[in-house]
Amino acid sequence: MKAVTFADQVRVKIFAGNGGNGVATFRREKFVPKGGPDGGDGGDGGSVYLRASKDVSSLLDLYFAPLVRAEHGENGRSRQQYGRKGADTFVPVPLGTVAQDLETGEPVGEVLEDGETLLVARGGRHGLGNLHFKTATHQAPTEKTDGEKGEAKTLLLTMKTVADVGLVGYPNAGKSTLLSAVSAARPKTGAYPFTTLHPNLGTISLDAVHAIRMADVPGLIEGAHEGVGLGHEFLRHIERSGRLLYVLDMAGVDGRKPVDDFESLRREIALYGQGLAERPFAVVANKMDLPAAAENLAEFKKETGLDPIRLSAATGTGIETLKNALAAWFFPGETIFEF
Repeated sequence: MKAVTFADQVRVKIFAGNGGNGVATFRREKFVPKGGPDGGDGGDGGSVYLRASKDVSSLLDLYFAPLVRAEHGENGRSRQQYGRKGADTFVPVPLGTVAQDLETGEPVGEVLEDGETLLVARGGRHGLGNLHFKTATHQAPTEKTDGEKGEAKTLLLTMKTVADVGLVGYPNAGKSTLLSAVSAARPKTGAYPFTTLHPNLGTISLDAVHAIRMADVPGLIEGAHEGVGLGHEFLRHIERSGRLLYVLDMAGVDGRKPVDDFESLRREIALYGQGLAERPFAVVANKMDLPAAAENLAEFKKETGLDPIRLSAATGTGIETLKNALAAWFFPGETIFEF
């Protein structure tokens, strides 16, 4: 059985805490009818929140432990002692996690920034002690109320990577190698298709204050929007990317024409929807150090009218050119300082 090392969608059961019950008790004092009411209130039940964390990269922990509970509120006690509130539970999730209520089908919300929280199940309200029911004509009340039940929900949590730019390309186009060349990310790379099995995120530090987050997803192939290959499962991870980089194997190592790859990728992105086809994009001509790359590049420029950014992710040639292009793309008119 293959070990699960990544999860970007999980079903979880959430239980908020119940409110504590109020109590009906009486103190013992001379000349006070039945000693007088002194029953305290219960405590509120704890609530359950999602909390976005930049240190969490997938929903794997929830995949293995899909049951989440918050603490119940304590019952009230005599002598007007109120029960302690149940502790809230904060569930760490990746940035960009979306929650949907599976029972109603309604969206619950999402968390995008580090530290942002989302209430997903509210704790039950506390019950009242008999102290609250005393009136001028009702000096010895025995009434009290029980705490409310906390909310219980079944949620579908879906991780959608938060990145500035998403890498799109065929398997073996060199996207993972490119990501490792421009950032500190170290995705698995190899000279065979579908090396990348799950999304990877890297940060390109242009200087001390300017940075770009880049997402790499498994390679797309023809029919990806219909579920063919691996990339269809992870296209959601570039939904939040404001811009796209189409990475092409300009040397045609796998025997395909780069212009055909580009047209196929554009078609798959358009068919997937979510407005991805309308996003600003640039094209990266990778593997320019290999034979046939120059000839294929000339053909690509002639047929598309586009002028790709030329580089070789494997050798590092052209990486600075790409960084400069990204800086001009994302921070036009700003000064980028060298480290």
